[in-house]
Amino acid sequence: MTTVFRLDRGTHERYLQLVRFHHDFFAGAWGDIAPVEFAAVAWRIAVPPLATPGYVRWHRRVLSAEVVRNRWDGTLIGRVQVVTPPPFDIGTLPRVTSDTPPTSPFGDDHVKQGEGIWRNWANTFGQFVAPTDRDIARGPFLRASALVEAPLPLAGLPVAPDGPVEGFEEDAVRAVTVLARGLDRVLAPIVAALEASGPGLPLDRPS
Repeated sequence: MTTVFRLDRGTHERYLQLVRFHHDFFAGAWGDIAPVEFAAVAWRIAVPPLATPGYVRWHRRVLSAEVVRNRWDGTLIGRVQVVTPPPFDIGTLPRVTSDTPPTSPFGDDHVKQGEGIWRNWANTFGQFVAPTDRDIARGPFLRASALVEAPLPLAGLPVAPDGPVEGFEEDAVRAVTVLARGLDRVLAPIVAALEASGPGLPLDRPS
């Protein structure tokens, strides 16, 4: 089965330092009878932009991953953005350039060779990357993705400490470990299906 989320043990000590440094982020979680808020903050500190590189690493198709409190029942929600193929063949769309409208009433829709074609995600060394301003100047992008939102189990999460007491950093590690496993169970079949589907519609077209 595809592994989508894992902990980077090489940054373990750095994560502990970040948790100690940002202990004020846990102010609303100290002594809470529910482990939810403490776990959500621990996750926030474990991923970019607070942790760069992240203590939690993820599959190349994952663009972002957050864990938040469900305002309806106080449980946890995992929210993950993943790269997908385009929903249709973007090669059928009319070209668009910065100097000429896509359809001109004056009949001057001249487009230079190799410019103006629609592109989706660029794939650089196996990673999906966003276009630069220079890329966009040469033509438009339609970068497809999907938002996965799912409840996460609370089983295994540590009890919220009463404060920044000795060892509370390891409680944060335990929380992140449980959350990573929970998100992995949700996302693994989705990412595996995307990978197994093959290239499908092209992610990018050569210019």
